[in-house]
Amino acid sequence: MNILAIETATDACSAALLSHTAIASDYQVAPRQHTQLILPMVEQLLADAELTLRQLDAIAFGCGPGAFTGLRIAAGVTQGLALAADLPVIPVSTLAAMAQQAWKHYQARRILVALDARIDEVYWGCYEVVGERVCLQGDEQVIRPELLDFKVEQEDVAVGSGWEVYADILYKKITLDQMPIRIEAHIKPAAEFVVQLAAYDYQQGRVLSVEDAQPVYLRDKVADTIQERKQKNHVKSTR
Repeated sequence: MNILAIETATDACSAALLSHTAIASDYQVAPRQHTQLILPMVEQLLADAELTLRQLDAIAFGCGPGAFTGLRIAAGVTQGLALAADLPVIPVSTLAAMAQQAWKHYQARRILVALDARIDEVYWGCYEVVGERVCLQGDEQVIRPELLDFKVEQEDVAVGSGWEVYADILYKKITLDQMPIRIEAHIKPAAEFVVQLAAYDYQQGRVLSVEDAQPVYLRDKVADTIQERKQKNHVKSTR
């Protein structure tokens, strides 16, 4: 099983390659440099493994939620590569990849992911470990942190930038008898963990055709707002 994964949903840019049960990856925190970095990362990983695109079984990508531009880059690059090599695609939740990382690094059994969504909101998901992967409990959502209703246990791990940006709000929701839980706000999504989850989906036959490689925004109004701005700018430029 050979699977390539791409993740650009935040200011971290990464690619990973699962080949013969081993995972190689490249990861850089490089805001606004994803378009320059991601393809060279992919090319180097394939060269090191002595593989071509056509020898892959699928291409996975972090489908969101996350930064609008970053999600479009991941989906666009995935579509281009998959179309060129006639490969299926596997979308993987950005929040799930972060939860998978917390499980692997900290042996957490339940992970609370809060990724800063800006404009006073977080992307939120609660995950529990089932077998060798994390599984979503309930729904992923975009929500104001003060509206979250959750309980924690001492074995839980909290990850994501939302726990830093909105610490004053989120920490108040954890009662003294629930402390201390481990909080790792620095964790960012990485392709290494995208590909781990993608491998399971591939084995279960959960793959999509290339035209279905679409981002998940959760906040549709962000996409609408960007499109409205583009239309307004176009009108201004034609006056």
